[in-house]
Amino acid sequence: GKTLPPHVRALDAEGIAHVKLIDATPIGINVRSTVATYAGVHDDLRRLFARSPDAKAHGYKAGDFSYNTGSLRCPGCDGTGEVSLDVQFLPDVNIVCPDCRAAGLVKLTGPAGQTASLPELMDMDVNTAINFCRNMKTVCQKLKVLQQLGLGYLTLGEETPSLSGGEAQRVKLANELARRSTGKTVYILDEPTTGLHIADVHRLIEVLQKLVDAGNTVIVIEHNLDLIKCADHIIDLGPEGG
Repeated sequence: GKTLPPHVRALDAEGIAHVKLIDATPIGINVRSTVATYAGVHDDLRRLFARSPDAKAHGYKAGDFSYNTGSLRCPGCDGTGEVSLDVQFLPDVNIVCPDCRAAGLVKLTGPAGQTASLPELMDMDVNTAINFCRNMKTVCQKLKVLQQLGLGYLTLGEETPSLSGGEAQRVKLANELARRSTGKTVYILDEPTTGLHIADVHRLIEVLQKLVDAGNTVIVIEHNLDLIKCADHIIDLGPEGG
């Protein structure tokens, strides 16, 4: 919708609907942004909790489970589960909220009969949550994408601003994979293998191949030879190529 640069007469890219840069920049600065909220899992869980017998008995709706405006959030910590203590001459210290102790009244029942409140689910890592949510199709699918990218150790309530650059990049990639692909997207990744174990590099390659198999184009700036040898086309910029 913007005016083209003077040297461009026309722009024709019928095969490209979107161009998305998936880099290692931090995901926001808001502590309310978590792995679960960014991956879209939290909204699915809120709806599931709202349909539970406990929630119906109390008249709770999905909005009541919101971190931002929900009626169930603790007034002491505003739903974050933590409070910050001002320690003189030292950095502030975060402790578990003494008012709610991150507890919840409404609980879901897992496949083995175990129960968990929403805060308790947020304390689970992705691997554990997959087992608890294996009968919850939409939630499980999104969590499995995170697991495939080697992020099974992250807790659902992990604050996204605290993620490393590589973790943030893979969480963004998982978010894209969870969406329905049009097959007309160009993804640009800047050195996504930085800091990854070789096993995680192979997982990443499998995930990128899925994007390509869906008809998308993936452009990767990379030095890792395992990833480079899987590319369909290689552009070598060579010594002093930058």
